[in-house]
Amino acid sequence: MTGGSGNVRVRELEPSSTGRWDAFVAECPSATFFHRAGWKRVIEEAFGHRTFFLYAEDAAGAIVGVLPLVLIRSLLFGRSLTSTAFCVYGGPATASASAEEALTARAIEIAREHGVLHVEYRSRAATRSGWQTKSSLYATFRKALDPDVEKNLAAIPRKQRAMVRKGISANLISEIDATVDRMHAVYAESVRNLGTPVFPKKYFALLQREFPDACEVLTVVHGGIPVSSVMSFFFRDEVLPYYGGGTFGARAVAANDFMYWEVMRRAVERGYRLFDFGRSKYGTGAFQFKTHWGFEPEPLQYEYYLVRGDRLPDVTPLNPKFQRLIAAWKRLPLPIATFVGPWIARDLG
Repeated sequence: MTGGSGNVRVRELEPSSTGRWDAFVAECPSATFFHRAGWKRVIEEAFGHRTFFLYAEDAAGAIVGVLPLVLIRSLLFGRSLTSTAFCVYGGPATASASAEEALTARAIEIAREHGVLHVEYRSRAATRSGWQTKSSLYATFRKALDPDVEKNLAAIPRKQRAMVRKGISANLISEIDATVDRMHAVYAESVRNLGTPVFPKKYFALLQREFPDACEVLTVVHGGIPVSSVMSFFFRDEVLPYYGGGTFGARAVAANDFMYWEVMRRAVERGYRLFDFGRSKYGTGAFQFKTHWGFEPEPLQYEYYLVRGDRLPDVTPLNPKFQRLIAAWKRLPLPIATFVGPWIARDLG
């Protein structure tokens, strides 16, 4: 399906246009790793959701904007159209105002056609008039890296630096994994302990397959046993440790602290110059953990266009009505949580 506005025409991504899409994303200043075309295949195959990856062409046929959208139909939470679901950033990445207007107009058309409650743009900064925003729920943490590894270690606040050194002293070893087997086992235990459903192992395997040039799994081992693991993404000069966690025994040897330092150290040695610690909810332990590293929180200005709903969605663990469910989930045996979790997580987006 296509649409247009002025000299801009909106089209849906087809396999033949993937290269052009990614070439535009690589050069567009407002694009992120989460705008890459591969997310379409990953989300469709891992979760079965319908996607609308829209791009705008100018009169000469050049791509001048992209907008990845995911349609989620949930019995629990209703229907939503999100750019980009399962990702921290999204919204239109464009080279012109006319491209952004055309893409947004088509997104709203799709939302109405499918009866969704709202359209969500996971923006770093709010720019659309008439859209509602949430700026007090999530913050992201981004910091420039020095080319000198030791200067980055010295820049970590003293107490947190001591935790990194504790991990080093515990003779922890970091290893790059060719599969997601160890990572998923560690991550499943970690999120169960937080009361959160785990994503299916297939999802992580698809990410590793789809982005072989930009996806890496690092696992920390203590005495031959995996104690923490993280999947990181790489985009331009940035490293983004994205899915990470540790086992119950990780805390005693500061394995998580050591793990993120190893991601930072290895990235610097490979020439990456920005560390994106990802989003965390205000008032959570993850939020505090990142501030201990000397990162300043940057409020995320997620934007919402209400189509049928009359209020902003509140599908977060901080919602009081989910607290009993979270507490119960923490008590589930790990094999049951790992088996059941993916059926719930697919609708959380």
